[in-house]
Amino acid sequence: QYLPLYRSRRRWSDRVVESELPLFPGYFFCRFDPKKRLPILTTPNVVSIVGFASEPAPIPDSEIEAVQAILRSGLAAEPCPFLREGQAIRVRRGALEGLEGILVKKKSEWRMVVSITMLHRSLSVEIDREWITTR
Repeated sequence: QYLPLYRSRRRWSDRVVESELPLFPGYFFCRFDPKKRLPILTTPNVVSIVGFASEPAPIPDSEIEAVQAILRSGLAAEPCPFLREGQAIRVRRGALEGLEGILVKKKSEWRMVVSITMLHRSLSVEIDREWITTR
């Protein structure tokens, strides 16, 4: 099982609070035999299993591995809206070398967006433009 978390900093009037929050609220990743899904569905707070026509649909390993690599990198990652369009990029240097995503600009910084297509969820990570090339 896997629950990706990210660090969030919130400023209050008298202090800054840092906490860990789910990267994809409402989603938890696990491997299981589709024929034995009843124990999962009867777990408290589990609403359903992602899929089509009542059949579970797997999330590609490459997408989960990309999320794990980003979170391991120590770079500032955060959830962002799911994107369908944008410049496809590949990281050619640094902790995320080899990962592919979409380049976006947020304020004055460049970020790479990696998506979990099946969930229509994405995360973004700050990236040095010198580290990337187009796919």
